[in-house]
Amino acid sequence: MSERLQPGDTAPAFTLPDADGKQVSLADHAGRKVIVYFYPAALTPGCTKQACDFTDNLEVLAAAGYDVIGVSPDKPEKLAKFREKENLKVTLVGDPSKETMDAYGAYGEKKMYGKTVTGVIRSTVVVGADGKVERALYNVRATGHVAKLLKDLDV
Repeated sequence: MSERLQPGDTAPAFTLPDADGKQVSLADHAGRKVIVYFYPAALTPGCTKQACDFTDNLEVLAAAGYDVIGVSPDKPEKLAKFREKENLKVTLVGDPSKETMDAYGAYGEKKMYGKTVTGVIRSTVVVGADGKVERALYNVRATGHVAKLLKDLDV
C-alpha cells in the first residue's frame, strides 16, 4: 500500500481507458485543475450518488476551471453501462490493475462494517494546473461530499 498524497506532492501520472475504451491521461488536462475521485464500484448506490452529484455540479466546476475524472477498478464496458443508466457527464476511467489507485493512496486497508478489508478507499485528490496536489481527501463519504468540496474550493 502506498503512502497517501500530501498537498505539494506531484500528482502521479496516469493513462486509463474511459467508458468508450479511449485512453485518458492526467497529462491531457495540463494547465487545468483536475478533481480525480476514486470510488469502489460503478452501479452501486453510494457510488451512483457521488457520480450524480459530480455530474449535477459539472458546469459549476468547469466554470471555475476544474475538470473531473472518476476512477474505479471497473472495466470500460461496466463504466459505459453506468454512464448510460445514470446519464452521467463526468469522465469515468477504469483501473482494473489498481496501480493508479495505489499510486494515489486510494487502495489499501480500510474499515468496513467493523472489519479491516483491502479495497478502494473512497478518496478525492484535487490537482492544480501545475500538476501538484492541492488537496488530498481520504475516506470521504459518498453523500454530501461534492457539496462540501464545492464549499472548500470556494466554487
